[in-house]
Amino acid sequence: MITISDSAADKIKEMMAAENSQDLYLRIGVRPGGCSGFSYGMEFDGERKEDDQLLEVNGLRVVVDSYSFQFLKGVEIDYREMGMGGGFTIENPNAVATCGCGSSFRMRDLEGVVEKCD
Repeated sequence: MITISDSAADKIKEMMAAENSQDLYLRIGVRPGGCSGFSYGMEFDGERKEDDQLLEVNGLRVVVDSYSFQFLKGVEIDYREMGMGGGFTIENPNAVATCGCGSSFRMRDLEGVVEKCD
């Protein structure tokens, strides 16, 4: 369902260790907004909600809310060192367009859900 590369998992584990909590989940989701229609979100969360899907991915406990789940099938998350820094990249095979910075995307119409930029 979701793939997290070794380099991304290592970076996420490093960031989690800095939070000094072993009970964190990696929450991945989408929300309406951004120049292409939807924006990705990744954060640490100490709580699993009732409608969350729980996934074990590359040694990480990942939670995805039921709304976001439909948009994230087949997503690949990577971390790349670049020049003077680094960053996470998200490859979504279901996206039909992305913005220049790669932080927002547009999807095909999924099960009657029409995505459009407000």
